Amino acid sequence: MTQPHHEQDAHPVHGERGQDIADRLCDRVRRADAEGTPLKIVGGDTKAFYGRPVEGETLSLADHRGITHYDPVELVVTVRAGTPLAELETALDAEDQRLAFEPPHFGASATVGGTVACGLSGPRRPWAGAVRDFVLGARVISHDGKPLRFGGEVMKNVAGYDLSRLMTGAQGTLGVLTEISFKVLPKPAATRSLRLTMNLESALERLAEWGRQPLPLSAAAWYDGALLLRLEGGNSSVAATAERLGGDALDTDFWRTLREQRLAFFTDDARPLWRLSLPNDMPALALDGQVLYDWGGAQRWLKSDADAETIREAAARAGGHATCFTPHAEGGAESPFTPLSPVLAKYHRQLKAKLDPNGIFNPGRLYEAL
Repeated sequence: MTQPHHEQDAHPVHGERGQDIADRLCDRVRRADAEGTPLKIVGGDTKAFYGRPVEGETLSLADHRGITHYDPVELVVTVRAGTPLAELETALDAEDQRLAFEPPHFGASATVGGTVACGLSGPRRPWAGAVRDFVLGARVISHDGKPLRFGGEVMKNVAGYDLSRLMTGAQGTLGVLTEISFKVLPKPAATRSLRLTMNLESALERLAEWGRQPLPLSAAAWYDGALLLRLEGGNSSVAATAERLGGDALDTDFWRTLREQRLAFFTDDARPLWRLSLPNDMPALALDGQVLYDWGGAQRWLKSDADAETIREAAARAGGHATCFTPHAEGGAESPFTPLSPVLAKYHRQLKAKLDPNGIFNPGRLYEAL
């Protein structure tokens, strides 16, 4: 464990506010593997909609919680997987620090482990990085119930092939995350959000132009006939950029509402929700439905009744892919994620067979064959 340079500056360890049930979890996994019993791994269960349904005995990590180490000087925090995400963010906020990838909660019970397992990031992702970019290390329970540690608490420990990052976005299909170490960042001195009325074509042109300039952008969306921007950085830089770009003031809470999918776009339209990952300068696709542009155009939210094949073919022709966020039982696609190519499917099967030979970890969560 990395020691702080100045012991008096280290944040107190919060393990006493939670509990360590790792031994109990290891025993449960060991028995499941020996018996070939599938396990449905659950934290706060706020992202159960994301992926395919899992049939198995519930393995809850909700009681495995607590901040085990936090050093604001070193910009590192280590947290048990069942720790509520809100609890971690409150601790970081007290030191004027944050998780720069701005993870969505989708509910008050969201946990740190679920955040990493699902690998979802908020509006700041293109400018700050994704979840995996901030994972320094992790503790994982293997299929035979052994506690393993990958990475550490400094960036140099995660050079090259690292299983702690492989677990990010794997949705619990390769092992049970029990503890994660993150790199955290200070909050900016100034934040300001702007609303510039313009059509989509003009918005994409502006974003392409501004993307080549050293502007303090940290979020960009096009919604309801306007380009919406967030500026973060030093006071003078943010003020000068806001004056240069113009527009009207926008409530900075907009970005949290977007991140948590609480805008009317998400709540007032009953059609299935799709996320299109595309080149950010790609013009609008010829798809029926309503679209919200996020991540400067690289992430596009689509509300549409079009069939999965039509949507995925359009995304593929544009150089991207499409993910369905609406469960199949509620009218969404049977397979939420883009089908794997034969080569990728081969590697996924080999990896699953190596790390989970008896297929006990969240079977079928990502793909039916895994």
